[in-house]
Amino acid sequence: MKLVIAEKPSVAQSLAKVIGANQKKDGYLEGNGYIVSWCVGHLIELANPEYYDEKYKKWRKEDLPIFPAPFSYQVTASTKKQYQVLKDLMKRSDVDSLVEATDAGREGELIFRLVYKQAGCKKPFERLWISSMEDKAIKDGFANLKPSADYDDLYEAALCRERADWLVGINATRFFSTVYGQTLNVGRVMTPTLAMIVEREAEIKGFKPENFYTVQMMVSGVVVNSERFKIKQEAEELVEKINAADKARISKMETSTRQEKPPLLYDLTSLQRDANKYYGFTAQQTLDYTQSLYEKKFVTYPRTDSRYLTDDMDDSTARLCCLMKDKYGYTKMVPISTKQVLNSSKVSDHHAIIPTENVSDADYSEIPSGEQKILGLVTARLLSSVGDPAEITEYALEVECAGEVFKAKSKCITSPGWHLLEDWILGKKQDDEEADSGKKEDGGSHGILEILEADASLLSEGRELPARDPKVKEGKTTPKKRFTEDSLLSAMESAGAKDMPDEVERKGLGTPATRAGVIEKLVRIGFVERQGSKKTKYLVPTEKGTSLITVMPEQIQSASMTAEWEQKLLEVEKQDIASEDFMAEIKDMIVDLIETYEPVKGADKLFPPRQYKQYKKYPKKGASRWQR
Repeated sequence: MKLVIAEKPSVAQSLAKVIGANQKKDGYLEGNGYIVSWCVGHLIELANPEYYDEKYKKWRKEDLPIFPAPFSYQVTASTKKQYQVLKDLMKRSDVDSLVEATDAGREGELIFRLVYKQAGCKKPFERLWISSMEDKAIKDGFANLKPSADYDDLYEAALCRERADWLVGINATRFFSTVYGQTLNVGRVMTPTLAMIVEREAEIKGFKPENFYTVQMMVSGVVVNSERFKIKQEAEELVEKINAADKARISKMETSTRQEKPPLLYDLTSLQRDANKYYGFTAQQTLDYTQSLYEKKFVTYPRTDSRYLTDDMDDSTARLCCLMKDKYGYTKMVPISTKQVLNSSKVSDHHAIIPTENVSDADYSEIPSGEQKILGLVTARLLSSVGDPAEITEYALEVECAGEVFKAKSKCITSPGWHLLEDWILGKKQDDEEADSGKKEDGGSHGILEILEADASLLSEGRELPARDPKVKEGKTTPKKRFTEDSLLSAMESAGAKDMPDEVERKGLGTPATRAGVIEKLVRIGFVERQGSKKTKYLVPTEKGTSLITVMPEQIQSASMTAEWEQKLLEVEKQDIASEDFMAEIKDMIVDLIETYEPVKGADKLFPPRQYKQYKKYPKKGASRWQR
């Protein structure tokens, strides 16, 4: 008898159905030589500081740093019942071995192994490693179970991540809370992310807009503009010169054509960014919708950082594209070039997110609206990524008049290529005539394309034409925009990149699987607020969040340092560095922080004394003043 342990009940039921474990029991399913049970997220968690010593119930600076040796784990209070079910199943005499069927990634590895070790199980286990919940993928996965030892290093990296986060969170939070007199939550990834938001807000508030002036005139029906002037009088003098000159000469008229390659397939972060841009979904909403689609067998594994498929998926990808094209009712003939999305060297644990063949038979009326939108994005991206390049024609016009150069630029899509399928699926349908011609001008107010089509000689180089209606246009410089989840995810993904060598595989804060949770926690604990319209929400730091970053030292809020740690976790996973070395670096940083940090002067204005009168009557038993 094999005991299969999944990460959640819904996944366990899908696995059980495929392998024939159809008898329902209390907390598990059984049949056909299998027992299938499940975790409920993290059943086992790191013990709280007071588990190691009663003195840690109170938060005191002199008790820091806290470095457990060894780390201890406890069963999560809310999941004790399911943990006991798993423990009893592991002890059953008819269970010879186990199958680890938690999500195929770092966190899934940690969830299973902690339960396995906490229960004291010694029985052998194998790893189910799949990227799709389709029946065929599950059958193939069980037919090709992996040795557990293949994932020992993945587990080691997961332990390092969990323990590093605990050490930084516990020590830094207690340290700064005791220094400044109120609870200040600090996190290894959370605080550098908050620092980026606070820094952007400071840039915006400190920005001083400057007036600038341009001179605009009309030449042969095309609007052309001068360079910017800082002084209005200079622009006005130019207008007078133009009126006196009356004529302008075409000094350059260039037409160039470039190809726009099809986009890459989605990894989780790029999907979250587009879902935020198109639909206003938060990163967490997108992850939840995609996870639900995965469990319903409509898309492949969502928590991936790859944007390619493996080389052996050529035929299956071509077949899938045809099915998806038919499902969405696109009847035109289109070439499908799968080679551009295949690259095994750029796929580590899981390939890019793509729809499954089950979508072709899906009843969309039974799929919730949010999930439909995500499925549409994933399908559109699959079909556009295997399409032809788009062809874009660009026009650059330069005109000389009164000793100044005036410019106009325009472009149009002359061959839509991959855009056709994407636009069709996402509902941006053009009429057939426009779609076939592909002529869709951007910057059409200049009218360059219209003039060229009417009479190209009108804009031929060297030609002199009347300079009409010159006038001064006034503008103001603008600051950077506040972060949306789209732009913040992009910043998190690239954080620290400039300080790392090009060959480094993973740069940035957090991983695709954790970034949504980091953003949600910043909002939940009151460091960041979402502001703006229903669709476009900006992430704005609160006074509390700004105050925290004001007193944080560089080593805690440094995006570069945290991104470097994220890279080292990947190197632990690959056995390029020892886990002990990584943890030693984390501990050294914490010791240095506690020993060298000097409180910021004037911080009493940032953190006014807490009022405790309202708590006097009902204090929390055993709590320190920092916890109340």
